This record gives sequence, C-alpha cells and structure tokens, in this order.
Amino acid sequence: MKAIILAGGLGTRLQPYTFFIPKPMLPLGNKPLLEHIIEWLKSDDNDIDHIIICVSYLHRTIEDYFEDGSRLRIKLEYPSHDKPLATAGQLMTAKRFIDDRFVCVYGDSIYEFSLREMINEHDRLGALISMALLPYNTRLKYGFIEINGKSRVTAWNEKPEIKGLINIGCYVMEPEFIDLIPPSSGYGMDDAVRKAFDMNKLVNGFKIESGFIDIGDKKSYLQTYKKYVERLGKI
Repeated sequence: MKAIILAGGLGTRLQPYTFFIPKPMLPLGNKPLLEHIIEWLKSDDNDIDHIIICVSYLHRTIEDYFEDGSRLRIKLEYPSHDKPLATAGQLMTAKRFIDDRFVCVYGDSIYEFSLREMINEHDRLGALISMALLPYNTRLKYGFIEINGKSRVTAWNEKPEIKGLINIGCYVMEPEFIDLIPPSSGYGMDDAVRKAFDMNKLVNGFKIESGFIDIGDKKSYLQTYKKYVERLGKI
C-alpha cells in the first residue's frame, strides 16, 4: 500500500528555524521529524511499502537525506513543484503515482495510533475518504457577550470552554478523491472535502483518543524536541 506525505510547505510559523531547513527536517531527538513519520508508516502494523513525498521548499535537503529510501528499507519518490502549494494542491502533484486507495499525511506532525484500524474501518464502510479526528478542548481568553436584536446585553459567558473534534491531517483516500481537486495552487484539503460533502460522498471520521503531536509553532516544537531528547537518555 502507498502513502503520500505532504512536505512542501514553507513552515512560516516556525521561522527563523525554517529559513534554511524545511519544516519536516527539523530534528526531534537524533533524527528529523520526517523520519519519525516514515518509520510509523512502514511499521509492521501499518504495512506501507511505498511512500511518495510531495516536496517544494528546500526540497534538496529532503531528497539528499533520504535518497531512494533503501537505507530505511522503503521505496521513496519525490514529486515536486517549483513553488509551495496548499494541501490539496500538493496532493495533486502525486496523482500519477496513485492507482489504488492510499494514505495521506501532513509532514509536520507525529502520529502514534493504529493506522491499520483506520484503513479497516475505511474499507468496511466503503468511504471515499476517511479523516482521523481527535477530541480537543480549549478555553477562550475573552468573555463572550450576547445581545438581543438591538443592543441589550442578555448574557455574559466569561472565558467559555470550546470542545469538539479536530482534523489531525491523516487520511485514507480512494483515487477518485483526487479527481475532485482542480488544478489550482490555492486549493486546500478542506475545500476538497467540502466538495465531497456537496456531492453526497461518504466522508468517514475515524476518532482516536491519543497518538498525535502537532509541530505547528515554535512553542509546540520546542516542547516536543525536549521530550524526544529525554528519550535518548543521558549522553
């Protein structure tokens, strides 16, 4: 089975770290973030044997490090684009490699849940696309004020807590999903999924309780980096 990793973003929220190194190559412990993702995908439980890494920004850094994947005992290929694309636009660059259902993940997160269970549920339901979802809650730092039709204040909700399911950027997709994506560099994955809704296609939500770390900004990256250094033990 094939997997696609979207690794062509600029990593603007992690600048200046990403001025000279692409975000997926930032170190976590003794290896880059992208190597952790590859090792998870090719684990015995997940059974991925061919990975397509969609690259753009500073792509030579990624290609020179991983080469053809033989060091990691996995087949790697690198469709590229001359400028960074939105998520669905990156996926389009890998279209020529896709001939069956496949896994797609973002190249800026750590995943540690059972991908095999997600694939099995996707197949059982006959979904066009399955999305991994994680429960999330946050407390807003402002109070929300409600008013009636004019200007009378009717309620004051001080720093309310918001709960829901978030998309963690891991999908199982049928090849037909790519046909929903137009040749537009600014087309995001959310646009493509909403298009599937409009066409009444089955979009499945696979809920997990843990096994996801977002490396979205400098604070979350540094916290995760420290955890992985601690795993190495005293040097």
